[in-house]
Amino acid sequence: MDSSLIALALTAISISFFHTASGPDHYLPFIVLSRSRQWSMPKTVFLTIACGLGHILSSVFLGLIGVFLGWQINKIKFFQDFQGNIASWALLLFGAIYLCYGLWSAYNNKAHKHFDVMGEDVFVYSHKHGEVVMPQNRVKITPLVLFAIFVMGPSEPLIPLLFYSGLNRSVTEIVTLISVFTVSTVLTMLGMVLLGVYGYSLFKTEQFERYTPAISGAVVLGCGVGMVFLGW
Repeated sequence: MDSSLIALALTAISISFFHTASGPDHYLPFIVLSRSRQWSMPKTVFLTIACGLGHILSSVFLGLIGVFLGWQINKIKFFQDFQGNIASWALLLFGAIYLCYGLWSAYNNKAHKHFDVMGEDVFVYSHKHGEVVMPQNRVKITPLVLFAIFVMGPSEPLIPLLFYSGLNRSVTEIVTLISVFTVSTVLTMLGMVLLGVYGYSLFKTEQFERYTPAISGAVVLGCGVGMVFLGW
């Protein structure tokens, strides 16, 4: 395994971990519903894994669009002569743009989905930090609704990684990235859910939630810098 593939794999793992661990929406509903409705542990684990895979499928779908674009660009003769440099610079540029977007979103308190616990039920709604949401704007969470939410909420930073692999026309990189992203996301979700079910919490993740896009952008940017300037 060469250094660039290792760097891409570590970047994918880092993105999936921070994206999942810093967002309570990835595990809080499972914890609350498991406790309040007295789900068995196998049921809790099954629903967590199912929603995690749904979340990954939507991320991979967008990522494969990046693969297709990169693969098509690679066929252009002009780009073939500068393939490595263009791919690395594209990764660096996307990371810088996504980092700026993440910081802008955090600064402007961009609206995001939030889960609220009321008795034995969990509700989801869109809000900004400090904003009061009226009860009629909330949607009650059921396992089916929860699965739909995860399917419709992809992790965008996976796209440039797969675009990079598409430019390189590397099936090995594409398969590796999808595999490590899948395993890391599901294991992180499962780990956070099990910790919560048994009453443990590693740290307060709510304060990091609004900075998740910025953290993901910084990770991609770091990978791009390493490939452009450090020869990864």
